[in-house]
Amino acid sequence: MIFGLTNPEMGIVMLGIFVLLVLLGFPVAFTLMALGVGFGYYAMGDTVFQLVVQRTFSVMANDVLISVPLFVFMGYIVERANILDRLFHSLQLAAGALPGALALAALATCAMFATATGIVGAVVTLMGLLAFPAMLRAGYDVRLSAGVICAGGCLGILIPPSIMLIIYGATAGVSVVRLYAGALFPGFMLAGLYMLYVILRAMMSPQLAPPLPKEQRATSAGPVIWSLITSFLPLATLIFCVLGAILLGLATPPEAAALGALGALILAAGYRSLNMQKLRESVYLTASTTAMICWLFIGAFVFTSVFSILGGHEPIEHFVLGLDLSPVMFLILAQTIIFLLGWPLEWTEIIVIFVPIFLPLLKNFGVDPLFFGILVALNIQTSFLTPPVAMSCFYLKGIAPAHVSINQIFAGVMPFVAIVLIAMLMLYIFPGIALWLPNYLYG
Repeated sequence: MIFGLTNPEMGIVMLGIFVLLVLLGFPVAFTLMALGVGFGYYAMGDTVFQLVVQRTFSVMANDVLISVPLFVFMGYIVERANILDRLFHSLQLAAGALPGALALAALATCAMFATATGIVGAVVTLMGLLAFPAMLRAGYDVRLSAGVICAGGCLGILIPPSIMLIIYGATAGVSVVRLYAGALFPGFMLAGLYMLYVILRAMMSPQLAPPLPKEQRATSAGPVIWSLITSFLPLATLIFCVLGAILLGLATPPEAAALGALGALILAAGYRSLNMQKLRESVYLTASTTAMICWLFIGAFVFTSVFSILGGHEPIEHFVLGLDLSPVMFLILAQTIIFLLGWPLEWTEIIVIFVPIFLPLLKNFGVDPLFFGILVALNIQTSFLTPPVAMSCFYLKGIAPAHVSINQIFAGVMPFVAIVLIAMLMLYIFPGIALWLPNYLYG
């Protein structure tokens, strides 16, 4: 006992120090490991070093995590296949007569590209270079355009093959296959709500999203169909094969990820976009991203193990159970806390540190961990959009024209944050949106 504190109280102190150090800018993975080893030595003595070795080995031996580098590699190859401009152009032609056509094409491209990559920074950056200037040149409102790019780029957090769902599945012990099935409809529902909002805004205030001039619209169906066949269809086929193999039980996530990586290489070669430099860049970025995720997982496992040994969950569990909440009120409380944590923290810290605090309570309230995970994935969209972290906004600011201010970008994403909250409310009211498909496919 230090300073008169019991072990559970030391666990809370440990959690508070972690939040403080992360806010000060310390690296998350190594902060987790340092705190885990330091407080673990206090609680366990030399045994903590054996715990670090065991947790490191268990992370490296986790079959589910094999799919992470493969999906990341698939995303980076697709990103460098130069099909994004073709895809955006073809969807722009297809949506030419609709209100807010460019914004709709940007959202559809973001959803499609997010499904292929799952890398928020890549989608926002590429669409910020391609679609954002196009919308500004067409006279679109800066805030609406920024909101479309930032919110659309975050869809990869939810829509499979989401890296976040793999991390949640490994953390919560939930089947990644069932998570992917559960996230499919909510992901496209959210994308649909974004599009509906854009159409309504364009109809009510045409000056925010002026119609495309006739010379930028297709004069017949032929060019549109051919453009979709050469850009949309190959990528859609790759995504369908990968997700279909997982959802239909034809392949495990690692096997399907390997298929996706091979398919991305073939797609890039087919577009004559594959060369040694792009391949080298993709391998390097994949190794860098995977190493970050693995170190984060090791640190999180060490931290949460020591946190549990100290009994840090006990005061939190006693407090929540003492509130005598209904399952709905518990879900609202948990998601409100996660929403607020998204302001200062990134999704990685939320998933590996704070979500495990709620997991032991799910059984007490009769909440399905799969349903909880889909709600968290929806909720975490906001962590990319709400300041002060708002990484999606800062990605766009980094490549936006100089006259676009960060405050304009923040103002533009606020309606989309509200739409995320509406989507979460719809999921609360109609849980079958997330649960029907996994229950239908797997019982």
